[in-house]
Amino acid sequence: MVDQALIHQLQARVAQQRDAILTFFREIVAIPSMESQIKDVGERCAAEMKKLGFDEVWWDKMGNIVGRIGDGEKILLYDSHIDTVGIGNPDEWQWDPFQGKVEDGILYARGACDEKQSTPGMIYGLALAKELGLLEGITGYYFGNMEEWNDGSAPHAFVQTEGIKPDFVVIGEPTKMQVYRGHKGRVEFKITARGKSAHAASNFLGDNAIYKLLPIIERISQVEPELGDHPFLGHGRITVTDMHVKTPSINAVPDEATIYIDRRITFGEDPQTELQRLKDIIGERSDIEAAILVYEEPSYTGFVFPLDKIYPAWAYDETHPFVQAGVAAGTALWGEMQTGKWDFSTNGIYWAGKAGIPSIGFGPGDEIHAHTVIDQVKLDDVVKATEWYALLPGMLRA
Repeated sequence: MVDQALIHQLQARVAQQRDAILTFFREIVAIPSMESQIKDVGERCAAEMKKLGFDEVWWDKMGNIVGRIGDGEKILLYDSHIDTVGIGNPDEWQWDPFQGKVEDGILYARGACDEKQSTPGMIYGLALAKELGLLEGITGYYFGNMEEWNDGSAPHAFVQTEGIKPDFVVIGEPTKMQVYRGHKGRVEFKITARGKSAHAASNFLGDNAIYKLLPIIERISQVEPELGDHPFLGHGRITVTDMHVKTPSINAVPDEATIYIDRRITFGEDPQTELQRLKDIIGERSDIEAAILVYEEPSYTGFVFPLDKIYPAWAYDETHPFVQAGVAAGTALWGEMQTGKWDFSTNGIYWAGKAGIPSIGFGPGDEIHAHTVIDQVKLDDVVKATEWYALLPGMLRA
C-alpha cells in the first residue's frame, strides 16, 4: 500500500521545484546537440546533477554523461538521449528551433519531444527519490547519451567499457505519459550492383548499375504482405530509404549503385533469414550483392564501437513485475496508468533486446512530433513526469 502522505509530500516538492525544472529544460533545449555533438548539453546536465547532490558525475569513454546517486545493491538506470536530429530546412521553422516558443502551455522546439523532455524529470526525480528515502537499497544512474548516433550502441558501449550492468532501465523516449513495454526491431541492409562505365553519348558501351537495381526495388515494394506479424508489436515493414551512385560524371553511365533498406522486424523474424530473402530476390548473380550494414563511425570523442546494424525486437507482457511497478507508480500518483508501445526504435533494442535487462519506457510527449518542425511537449507533463521518476524506485522495493 502506497503511503498517501508520501505521495502528497512528493507532489508538493515537485511543485516547489517547477520553475527550476522548466528553467533547466529550456536551457538544455536551447543548446544545439545535433549529429551527436552532446558535450555542451552534457556539461549543462552535469552541472544540474552536481547541484542536486548526485554522488558522482562523469563522462564515459564514448562521450555520454553519467550521474550516480545512492549506493544500494539494485541498479536502476534512467536512459535519455540528449542529442537531436538536425533542423532540416531552416525556412520551414516559424520560430527559432532552439529557443522555441511557448503557446498554450506547449513548448515548440527541436528536442522538446525527442528527447530532452525526460532529462529534467529523471535528474530531479532521482534526487527527490533520495531525499524522500525512496532510493534505499537502490543505486540510481542517469545516462545522458547519443542515441540518435546509432540506437543501442551507447548503452552497449557503456556496459562493456564501464562494467556497469543495470538491473532495471527506464527509457525516456516520448510515451504520452504511459508505460511503454516494447517495440519492433530493425535490420539495415544494402544491395550493391556493379556495372560498366561509358560516356553517356555511347551508353550502349556501358552497363548501367542503376538499371540493375530497378526490378529489385520494385520487388521489395511488393514484399510487405509476406512479412511477419505479431498481435502486440504489429506487422513487419520494409522500405528502400536511400541510393548512392558511383559514376565518373553526370554524363557517364554509372558503374556502381547501392540502395539502402530499413527492415522493421517483429518477433519470429531473423536478420539472417531476411538477408536471405533479399538474396533470393537478387537471384544467382555475381554483379549484385546484399549485406547487413556495419556501424563503425567514431563518436565526437573519437571512440569507435563497431556493431552490425541489427536491432532486436523486444516486448514484455503487461503482467511483468517491472511493467507493473511502472503502472503502480502512475496509478498511485494520478489514479490510472495505461501501457503501450513505440512505433519507432529506442535504446531498448540493447537493454532489453540484446542484454535481456527488464526495461520500460516513460516520458512526456508523443512520438508523432519527433523529427518534425512542430517538435513539441506540454510543459506541465515535463514537470508531472518528475513525480513518476521519483516514485518508481520505491515501487521496486514494494
